[in-house]
Amino acid sequence: QVQLVESGGGLVQAGGSLRLSCAASGRIFRINTMGWYRQLPGKQRELVAVITSDGSTNYADSVKGRFTISRDNAKNTVYLQMNSLKPEDTAVYYCNFGVVVTLTPRQYDYWGQGTQVTVSS
Repeated sequence: QVQLVESGGGLVQAGGSLRLSCAASGRIFRINTMGWYRQLPGKQRELVAVITSDGSTNYADSVKGRFTISRDNAKNTVYLQMNSLKPEDTAVYYCNFGVVVTLTPRQYDYWGQGTQVTVSS
């Protein structure tokens, strides 16, 4: 019903920057929350940042002041600007949308396919 496509991951040196994007398409009536999570091998997926439909944001303590989440509602897209990257930011990053699908009263959770971010020291 809804597809999410991520882009923007890659390899960067410590102190560098990357910008992740995640665009949704399909039977979208409204997107409520948009967020970014990350996961290391053998570990649980953790929240990085989230932005609500009214623009309120929340960040993990480890990324506050370095990462910025934003959204473009006209494009059904969320961005994550990552600055001052550290080796410990290395992970697979996933976007997550809370979507109200057309012709349904419910919100459904959708995930992107994941994009690798590697920060070298």
